[in-house]
Amino acid sequence: MMKDEELVKLMADCVELANDDDIKILKDMLTGMKQKLENKRGTYIEPLLQMKRQINSDTYELTVPVTPLINNNLDIVHGGVTATIIDTAMGMMAVNSLPEGYAAVTTQLNIHYLAPGIGNELTCKAHFVHKGTKTMVLESDVFRDDGKKIAHATGSFFVIKK
Repeated sequence: MMKDEELVKLMADCVELANDDDIKILKDMLTGMKQKLENKRGTYIEPLLQMKRQINSDTYELTVPVTPLINNNLDIVHGGVTATIIDTAMGMMAVNSLPEGYAAVTTQLNIHYLAPGIGNELTCKAHFVHKGTKTMVLESDVFRDDGKKIAHATGSFFVIKK
């Protein structure tokens, strides 16, 4: 019961100190956590970043809204968040191509940051360069909603048995 009281106090303190942007972020975070707890999402990061995905036969697209939660102190998307979006898109493309009982894990990720992540949303488009039975290589580009490419990446993945 003590933890519940601490959580309620912490929540009340945060709400009291928060401005309108902080309240929106807090709501988004709690909504994401609820989706995960209700088994509507597989991980915490996907709902936290409000990832929307679109799978085609040869590409995997992942779109994320640009919010203060993912911005750095320069008010642009943090490079680590861009890396997370890239790794998630390429990793999900790899995993979705595998038969039941197999997974893919990142072994190398190389990112070239080309422009600041600003605007309303970012979209990462991933595709295969090589699809083997033991290793895969993927490539992706991240675009702002104005069409400007902000990052180009390649990634290598090992295929593993679950």
